[in-house]
Amino acid sequence: MTDGDERAHRRDADARVQRTDKTDQWHEAGTAGQAHRRGTAADDPRRETPAGDVPRQGARQDAQGTRQDVREGPERGGHRDDEAEAAARQAEEGPGRQVEEAAPDEPGQLPARSWWAVLRRTAKEFMEDDLPDRAAALTYYGVLSLFPALLLLVSVLGVIGESATRTVLKNLDDLAPGAVRDLLTDAVRQLQDRGGVSGVVALLGLAAAVWSASGYVAAFIRAANAVYDMAEGRPVWKLTPLRLGLTIVLMVLLAISALIVVFTGPIAERAGDAIGAGDAALTAWAIAKWPVLFVLVVVMIGLLYWRAPNARTAGFRWISPGSALAVVLWLVASAGFALYVANFGSYNKTYGTLAGVIIFLVWLWLTNLAVLLGLEFDAELARQRAISGGLPETREPYVEPRDTRAWSRKERRRVKEQAIAEDVLRKADG
Repeated sequence: MTDGDERAHRRDADARVQRTDKTDQWHEAGTAGQAHRRGTAADDPRRETPAGDVPRQGARQDAQGTRQDVREGPERGGHRDDEAEAAARQAEEGPGRQVEEAAPDEPGQLPARSWWAVLRRTAKEFMEDDLPDRAAALTYYGVLSLFPALLLLVSVLGVIGESATRTVLKNLDDLAPGAVRDLLTDAVRQLQDRGGVSGVVALLGLAAAVWSASGYVAAFIRAANAVYDMAEGRPVWKLTPLRLGLTIVLMVLLAISALIVVFTGPIAERAGDAIGAGDAALTAWAIAKWPVLFVLVVVMIGLLYWRAPNARTAGFRWISPGSALAVVLWLVASAGFALYVANFGSYNKTYGTLAGVIIFLVWLWLTNLAVLLGLEFDAELARQRAISGGLPETREPYVEPRDTRAWSRKERRRVKEQAIAEDVLRKADG
């Protein structure tokens, strides 16, 4: 080795020692990943950053470094691992107390521009959350639960009397669209013609209806979590009773709705004679039952909006902006679809005897789509409320989770990295 080579070798060794000393000093100062990256960028002559881009580029490097430190763990993250854990805990708890205190209490307190933002995001999230596909899944589970429910209904009507069945068929003729009416009427008549064993059939129908309908509720829970951009965090032992309990409550409300429909005509007249009600009372009931049915439908939608998602909303509301929107959209879509089928559609030519089934499935899909769109509107209202309280627009979750015990490690890491990166960018911009 020549003298020149030996001197070059000594210079390289001294440079390595100096870099090691610098790295130790950075770690002792608590700036492990960030200082190392900045020092490397400054020492490397091949990397040149325009002066105007330094703050923003540094912020991006900090955010990337934060994500890397989170993945590397406490061995290389230093104090930043503690920051990650604190940010993760805060993110898992939702917007936080400061955001809740600064946010408006009611949606009506939001300014007009916020409502336009809600409408834009609702339209955007409509496709990003795959609502048409999720409405199709709900339609599938709805069909599975429909016919056991019809079996239960016919069995109960068989106990009440044949006149009750005739009343149900008459109301179906008056209310349901043509093809849907024919399909349901034929199903009720076929089940009625079987006769006998009403009690046993009622029990079997009840069990089958509860089980099938719980599949619908489970699918709605998954759709609601997707709408709120919230991972399911409730354990199975907590989620299953919720699913069955919500199913039973909804079935009771549906049964009450069916009784309201049945309690008309001759049955209402006999009941009126028994309690001494006059014709005026019967006329008032014939008019008032439709608003009552409307309220029951809104309550059922409100229950699904309140309990289905793993998101702690403002509490149960008899009528929320989303549920009111869902009912209005459903009525408009049903009327428009009935008009289309009656005047412009060619379902009978295309599908023949299956036209009634196809029309019924499309109508049920439109119904579920309206319900999910109303839920999306409520979710975006909750997001806008949190944004008005100071939460970053891209922060998720934007509402407090009901439970996080079933969150996967991947989901926790995603929330952690997002929260810390946003904090770094916000501090750099500030």
